[in-house]
Amino acid sequence: MGMIAAGTLGSAEFRADYRVKYAYLAGAMYKGIASKELVTAMGKAGLMAFLGTGGLSPEEIESSIRFIQSELAPGQPYGMNLLSDLARPEQELRTVQIYLEYGIRHVEAAAYMRITPALVRYRLKGIAVDADGIVRAPNHVLAKVSRPEVAALFMQPAPDNIVRELAASGLLDAEEARLADRVPMADDICVEADSGGHTDQGVAYVLMPAMLALRDEMAAKHRYSSKIRMGAAGGIGTPHAAAAAFMLGADFILTGSINQCTCEAGTSESVKELLQHIDVQDTAYAPAGDMFELGAKIQVVRRGLFFPSRPTSCTSFTCATALWKKSIRKPASRFRRSISDVRSTRSGMRRGATTPASTRSSSRRWRATPSEKWP
Repeated sequence: MGMIAAGTLGSAEFRADYRVKYAYLAGAMYKGIASKELVTAMGKAGLMAFLGTGGLSPEEIESSIRFIQSELAPGQPYGMNLLSDLARPEQELRTVQIYLEYGIRHVEAAAYMRITPALVRYRLKGIAVDADGIVRAPNHVLAKVSRPEVAALFMQPAPDNIVRELAASGLLDAEEARLADRVPMADDICVEADSGGHTDQGVAYVLMPAMLALRDEMAAKHRYSSKIRMGAAGGIGTPHAAAAAFMLGADFILTGSINQCTCEAGTSESVKELLQHIDVQDTAYAPAGDMFELGAKIQVVRRGLFFPSRPTSCTSFTCATALWKKSIRKPASRFRRSISDVRSTRSGMRRGATTPASTRSSSRRWRATPSEKWP
């Protein structure tokens, strides 16, 4: 048996398709933490990173794409994050339009609970039959998922009703719509176990076997011309963790939080210093501001910080109507601004909601996201 080297781990097909030396990707992180500098450094090294576009304006996304494309030579790998935004679907559509205009061929689709028109348009635009009679989709989707039912959506073709709507509106042509059922929504599925940021607190040793079995079931049902590859993410911060992921059957691995300590990460030196000194027990779970009503959680640093306890205590406090009524008598003392100001912020706002329940929800959501500055 020959010696195992980093360049032989994972799927050889994955390495060829992504034009990378190793079956390894650097995942997107919110608000450009996975920065344009990180993306270009990885690309020049023969590796791929996804730009963290969540929370960036369309203008900032375009500027970052122009920078990356000017820095990298043709053929050097890079990708973009495509974040689901159920509250603002027009933002997702605008992002996809930018990607199509700039010829972005790889996206990391994250935070999806259902397939959206914007995602379908990106996936199917340009799909065609090649000279060998094989259906090829030029736009590649890597879906980051943590639940089997969501993974199943990406392992199936695009929903018929969405394809028909896009064709009727002229966003897909007749041939693209006709070929829609010949490819899955994603070429690659990245199984995300318990991780920094948004998390379902899944266990890799349970998730990976279940997802691999689901992939095989879907492959037998749909008979795609290409195999859906399965990757692993969440908690991969050491060579030992990476080796464990490959031993579980991963075709590739994806890292996230560990990359915040790099020179290129778009975060402050204070954060990098803090992260370098925490241990595995120095994290906690808190409500996720952008998916607050769904009960989503994020994993954050707790060592030396009060943030994890603040949104959690606020959630339990405002769930009681009587206590809530007391709090709104003096909102500035609790929220440091008026209720109307809270509701006008990006994190506190939802379309046209003015009921008492929506006001409570807006304030809780805003409280859970004090560091968010969405456009």
